[in-house]
Amino acid sequence: MTNTIYVLNGPNMNLLGKRQPELYGSKTLKDVEKSCSVIALEKGFKIDLRQSNSEADLIDWIHEAREDGAGIVINPAAYSHTSIAIMDALMAFEGPVIEVHVSNIHKREKFRHQSYVSLRADGVIAGLGVSGYDFAVMKILEILKNKKPAG
Repeated sequence: MTNTIYVLNGPNMNLLGKRQPELYGSKTLKDVEKSCSVIALEKGFKIDLRQSNSEADLIDWIHEAREDGAGIVINPAAYSHTSIAIMDALMAFEGPVIEVHVSNIHKREKFRHQSYVSLRADGVIAGLGVSGYDFAVMKILEILKNKKPAG
């Protein structure tokens, strides 16, 4: 098993810390990467954090994680509510998947209440700000620790 946890982020997440700070806070993806890396490193894992505004990139990275990833933390952003293709790609990934949303999608517009990604996710964290990423990494590490070897 690999020791890499992919932390994938969808459209507009490159603006985290700059866009609507009253909703998303002031921390950036660099801050998220630092805090997640500290947590992962304690257990001998590393974080590979990526962001794209392109659905195709996210799908390609999920496919890459099939070979190189122990788990996936994903904030698909608006693709949560529209992308069956991302859900299908995640269905082909055998490791743990935790879906993260910085804001509470259930307190927002009705169209945001449905997430296709949730149909595959082992857990969903929403509304806890960027701390949700840390909790997601911790949960993936817990799942991996408790996973029994085949045989």
